[in-house]
Amino acid sequence: MPQPTEPTPQKTLYTVTADSLVAIDFTPRHRDRAPDRHRDRDRHRAPDRHRDRDADGSHDRLRLPRRPPGPYRRLFALPGTRAFTAGNLLARLPMGMFSISAVVMIAGARGSYALAGAVTATGLAATGVAGPWIARLVDRYGQARVAVPATLAAVLGSLALLLCVRYGAPDWTLFAAYAATASTPNLGGMSRARWAHLLREDPDALHTANSFEQAADELCFMLGPVLASFLTGTFFPEAGTLVGAVLLLAGMLLFTAQRATEPPPGTATGTARTPLRFSSLLPLLACFVATGTVFGSMEVVTIAYADAQGHRSAAGAVLALQAAGSCAAGLMYGALRPAGPAERRLPVCLLAMAALMSLPLLAARTLDSLWALAPALLAAGMATAPTMVTAMTLVQDRTPADRLNEGMSLVVTALLTGIACGSALGGWAAEHLSPAAAFTTPVAAAVTALLVGALSRIASGNSRLTY
Repeated sequence: MPQPTEPTPQKTLYTVTADSLVAIDFTPRHRDRAPDRHRDRDRHRAPDRHRDRDADGSHDRLRLPRRPPGPYRRLFALPGTRAFTAGNLLARLPMGMFSISAVVMIAGARGSYALAGAVTATGLAATGVAGPWIARLVDRYGQARVAVPATLAAVLGSLALLLCVRYGAPDWTLFAAYAATASTPNLGGMSRARWAHLLREDPDALHTANSFEQAADELCFMLGPVLASFLTGTFFPEAGTLVGAVLLLAGMLLFTAQRATEPPPGTATGTARTPLRFSSLLPLLACFVATGTVFGSMEVVTIAYADAQGHRSAAGAVLALQAAGSCAAGLMYGALRPAGPAERRLPVCLLAMAALMSLPLLAARTLDSLWALAPALLAAGMATAPTMVTAMTLVQDRTPADRLNEGMSLVVTALLTGIACGSALGGWAAEHLSPAAAFTTPVAAAVTALLVGALSRIASGNSRLTY
């Protein structure tokens, strides 16, 4: 007897709507898979795309690969780096404010630019002497334990200068008060020491960090005088010094509060050798002196040239272009992966600086126009940041880890010495030659740095010294 069969499930439903017959098919639909050769063709055509199927398998979704982050984004993705960088920039900005604020404040109250210049020169000399000693204490006892009290002493010195000027104290009190500001710690050196501690196993990232720090230096020294001029001209003569002291203290407190990124104190003792005794560091310091001479002479000569052209008020804006070019070049240089060791790159950078420093001389001698000098200074500034970054990398390589802040402070002393010499040489050339011919001074200083780098065989050493 035949067994009854189960009725076949109905897969099509018919219905009538108005005067139309509608058929609805419930048969399961399966996506037809493309032949293997089609899949291979599609994979070959778009190898960088990935297809993700939805949970119900109804359709594909195209997903493009993510773009890898840039070097600066990877740099500031490290925990704590953004906070200590913000504090460092806030505290570093007054470095470009104090000098011009003191000149405006003293000259306005005492009517003597000679007195104002002598006071600021005294502070510059005191910084060159006290800086390495404070940096040595930072290396030995830690950044927070030394930098905060030193900053408080510098802030009190600034406030004392303000009060002495405001209430007509004797002239010698101005020298004493401004000399007290030399206890300001080397903010750039401490920040570079933190980067060196965090990135000691990643030289490419350390190169990017050093480039950023150099660009930050240029930015602060470009914006600091502008902010100081605005404050002293808009409000009262002491406003620049007062605001600078507040920014310095607030930024230092924020910077030193980031203890997780602070390098540990060194084990150096009072009998340990200082970085100044390392023979391989001395040629670098000589290069920094020559580079500082470039900066100091270019500033004085440009002011004299703008004054001769009848545009002395525009000298600051024209000089800012040089700092802007250096800042932009520093950021671009940090985004690139350096080719070869720093010892081989430094002579190339020095040669580029010597070549580009001739552009302002050519513009002044041939075109004799301040507006032609402006783009020449912008181009000339683009060689200074790569040179400084590369030389600073060598300083980090040739200085013991527990003496790094002291080594950085010696660099600042060398730069300040060069700036003082460059100011004197540039002023003499502008007075005894001509403002246009005086642009030979920064060119000669850049060539001197190139010769010092070549004669000292900087490219011969590629290892960190021990003692």
